[in-house]
Amino acid sequence: MAVRGSTGKSAARGDPVLITAAQHSYDEQHRARVRKYTILMAFRIPALVIAAIVYSATQNPWLPLIIIGLSVPLPWCAVLIANDSPPQKREDIDRYRYGDGAGRPAIEPPRRNVIDE
Repeated sequence: MAVRGSTGKSAARGDPVLITAAQHSYDEQHRARVRKYTILMAFRIPALVIAAIVYSATQNPWLPLIIIGLSVPLPWCAVLIANDSPPQKREDIDRYRYGDGAGRPAIEPPRRNVIDE
């Protein structure tokens, strides 16, 4: 049995049809935010090591200062990005719609004859 969604594509039995517009759970959102923060902050220590390597290789104090200067706002950016709400998805997802999508119900109600007086 195939189910038709709003996109007109048939979904096989194993493919779920989304029936809600609910967001991900708080735990999933928190894990994603912690992952973003960790990745951004992980660039700070290598930036300091790279600055030391650049200084020892070139003996130019300006290049390491530029690298360190670029790493200074990383904690601020990491907090802002990690605390941002998850993006709203704009893709057309296969959602369950009552009826055939043309405004008609899937099952027509029975017609009742009315006796005129």
